[in-house]
Amino acid sequence: MRLIVPAEPVPIQEIAVNNNIKLFIKREDLIHPYISGNKYWKLFYNINRYLDKNPGKPYVITFGGAFSNHIAAVAAAGNAAGIPTLGVIRGEELRDKWRDNPTLLFAKRNGMNLKFVTREEYRHKEKLTEFLQLEFPEALVVPEGGTNKEAVEGIKMMLNDQTKDFDYLCTAVGTGGTIAGISKFCEENQKVIGFKVVDDDSLENKIVELTSRRNFDLIDSCFGGYGKIKDENIRFINDFKEKYGTPLEPVYTGKMMQKVFELIDEGYFPEHSRILCFHTGGLQGIEGANLLLEKQNRNLII
Repeated sequence: MRLIVPAEPVPIQEIAVNNNIKLFIKREDLIHPYISGNKYWKLFYNINRYLDKNPGKPYVITFGGAFSNHIAAVAAAGNAAGIPTLGVIRGEELRDKWRDNPTLLFAKRNGMNLKFVTREEYRHKEKLTEFLQLEFPEALVVPEGGTNKEAVEGIKMMLNDQTKDFDYLCTAVGTGGTIAGISKFCEENQKVIGFKVVDDDSLENKIVELTSRRNFDLIDSCFGGYGKIKDENIRFINDFKEKYGTPLEPVYTGKMMQKVFELIDEGYFPEHSRILCFHTGGLQGIEGANLLLEKQNRNLII
């Protein structure tokens, strides 16, 4: 079974703000119940073109951490497409604890085999990829986070006639694939803003290699580091959910939206700007985040 383009367009929701700014969020999180947001489009051409080759022993291999949205999405996509999957998971200490991890439990229930490696081994994913490709010569190996040329091409599906009239297009940035796709396929007059949730100085060059355009800016939105959740992030996410009825996760979209609000208050955007933010999903990560927050006796994400 191939991944398909949904019949109904993804809804765009207005987020009421002052400052003579028009702010909207495109709800890519609603595109599929389990293959969430940008991950659906990153996998769209990867999976479909792989199936076009009619592999005799299909297998999809990828990499991720304990609470990886990408791992969850690949497991669900493999299950939907009828393809066995393998997730190479950072942290061998999780080998006997995966049942206590909601993301890994979900992946396993969707048929994903899990291979746990040390953090040192994980840092050398190129070697791991070579070994796995030798062991499974017909396998499709998707990089961590899903970013490759097929993923960038898939992201163009997030842009359509509905998105053409916005001045600014905003997305969270992890591995750079989503912003590269938006940058590559957006209108000439549109400005793309990437909200970096990782401290990676090489990201800009990676994105340029993928898009060949320089129509984007990167803004630091780490709030203490990748995967770190501050009390102010929790307050913002819970206030946002209460006010607008839209859930945000704390690693990507939550930090992006918090930073967008800060920039609006600081006058970063000219008056009468029309801003579109992409909700890239990942809501499955809230459960895992709350497990960690509960252990720290902190407020939970609604």
